[in-house]
Amino acid sequence: MITRDEVLDALAGVRDPELDESLPALGFVSSVEIVDDRVAVGLRLPTYFCAANFAYLMVDDTRRALLALGGVREACVTLDDHFAAEEINGAVEAASGFDAAFPGETDGSLGELRGIFSRKALVARQGRVCEALLRGGASYAALAQMRVEQLPATAETARVLALRGELGLPCAPGDAAFVRPNGAPLAAEELPRWLRVARLVRLSLEGNGGICRGLLKTRYGLADPEEMEAA
Repeated sequence: MITRDEVLDALAGVRDPELDESLPALGFVSSVEIVDDRVAVGLRLPTYFCAANFAYLMVDDTRRALLALGGVREACVTLDDHFAAEEINGAVEAASGFDAAFPGETDGSLGELRGIFSRKALVARQGRVCEALLRGGASYAALAQMRVEQLPATAETARVLALRGELGLPCAPGDAAFVRPNGAPLAAEELPRWLRVARLVRLSLEGNGGICRGLLKTRYGLADPEEMEAA
């Protein structure tokens, strides 16, 4: 039988596209119900007016992650307390797409939107990996010559490589360890300025994540971080 832990592990791979953080970690998973091979998940967002396109992506990605979990025959994902919940829930359940949820109001560019934020996440996360190596004594010249296979085996590195794969950027063992959002390797002389930009992007993502957590806690009366996990 499917367990709640297995469901949450699967949902750990579903991320807020703007923040690049998992939905369980953000506290967006409000409920998990399992009956035989059917799984129902409730999602909640920090405000009633969170962007509909981001909300749709999270609901759709959640349903896809559940259906990919072994033993799950039916998956129901319900977005609660959101101005477009009915439209989003219906479109995801019918697998009819974002345009069907808001006919005549979209331009069909969700893939492009996801790519923009994935590139921002890549810059921020590569910056963390790069800074850790610099603190360990690496030089800019050494970083520019480093290959993917030489990167430290950390969760941050794993996420960097996953993002590169999602974006279609080179990420084979012999490819450059640090690249621009278009996949071009970063030269040693570029790294100081690039790192400054990466820090700004990272601070923006972390700041937005903190705001979302604070709004969610206030909206639902959550007293401490432990209550951010699904009940």
